[in-house]
Amino acid sequence: MILDDILSKLEIAYKHKKPFVIYRKPNDSNINALFQLNEQLFYLDNFSQTGFVFAPFDNREMTIFFPLKECEIYTITIPTKYLSSNKNNLVNIPKYNRSKSKEDHIKLIQNGIDFIKKGNVSKVVLSRKEEVEFKNKKISEIFQNLLINYISAFVYIWYHPKVGLWMGATPETLLRVENKEFKTMALAATQPFTDSIEVHWGEKEKEEQLLVTNFIVTQLKRFDIKVSKPFTTKAGSLLHICTKIQGKLNSNNDLKIIINKLHPTPAVCGLPVEKSKIFILKNEHYKREFYTGFLGELNFNNLTNLFVNLRCMQVANKKATIYIGGGITIDSIAENEWEETISKSEVMKKVL
Repeated sequence: MILDDILSKLEIAYKHKKPFVIYRKPNDSNINALFQLNEQLFYLDNFSQTGFVFAPFDNREMTIFFPLKECEIYTITIPTKYLSSNKNNLVNIPKYNRSKSKEDHIKLIQNGIDFIKKGNVSKVVLSRKEEVEFKNKKISEIFQNLLINYISAFVYIWYHPKVGLWMGATPETLLRVENKEFKTMALAATQPFTDSIEVHWGEKEKEEQLLVTNFIVTQLKRFDIKVSKPFTTKAGSLLHICTKIQGKLNSNNDLKIIINKLHPTPAVCGLPVEKSKIFILKNEHYKREFYTGFLGELNFNNLTNLFVNLRCMQVANKKATIYIGGGITIDSIAENEWEETISKSEVMKKVL
C-alpha cells in the first residue's frame, strides 16, 4: 500500500462515516493509519490499554479511544516530497472580517490581565476560534498540505461520525514513554520565524516559559528527572522557547499519574492550573472541545507518544473552525496578544 491508497481509503471512510485516524510523528518518514472496523464510540478505561487516544481540554470529560484490536492498521513510508524542509509555500491566506473578532478577543485578554493583577493567577492562557470557508478541496488534500508544510510537527487527521473531523500540526509533546523512560517538554512564548532561530526573547516571554517549566518540574518531583537549558525551537513559521524534561517510571501506574499531573499544562491553561481553568471555562464563551487536549499512541509496542492538540481545526461542510490562543501574564499587552493569534492562525489557514 502507498500513500495514494491511504488517502483514497481516507476519503471512502469519511464518505461512509467510518472512524479513522492517520498521522505522522515529527520528522518521521512513516505514516500510520488506523481504520476502526465499526462505528462504536469507545472511551478510555485505563492507561494499560493499547490504542489511539483523543482527549478533550476539560479533563473531567471522557477520553475517546480507538482500540488497536478494533482497527485495520497500516504503516507506510511516505514519498520524499513530504520530507523536505519546511518552506511554507502556501501563501494564499483566506480573508475574513477581523474587526468584531479582534474587539471581542482584546476584551477577553484585558479581562485576563485584570484577573492576574488582582493576584488570582500568575498566568492564564486565553483562546478564540475562527471560521474559514474553503472550496474545491478534499480533506485528503488538506492533510497532504499539512504533511508537506509541517515536517517537525505531529500531523494528523482524526474522524469519528459521532464526534466530527479534526486535523492539525502540533509542535508540542505532552509525553513520550519508552522502556520505562519518559520525556516531556515545556513549550511557551511565540514569535514569527524570519530567517534564523538566533533571536532575542523579551523578559515577558522568558518568564512565561519559565512558569511552565517550573510547574512541570514541581509536578514530577517524585521522579528522578533531568532538565535541559531553555532553547529556541522552530515549528513551521513560528518560534518558541523549549525546555526538555526526562525521567524514569517507577511502576506500571506511573503513566496514569504523570498524564494526570501534566494535563492540562500551564502552557494551554495557566497557573495555578485549576483557577486558570475555571476562568477559561467562564470567560472564553465557547467550548474548546479537543483543542488543547491531547492525542496519540498509547502502549504501541511498549511505546507511548502523546501530543498536545495545538495548531488544529475542526472541519465540517467546507468550513474549518480554527482554534488559536496565547499565554497572558501581568506584562501582556492586549493588542500584541491579538497579533500573536493572527500569526498562529496562519499555520492552519495556509493549508486551506
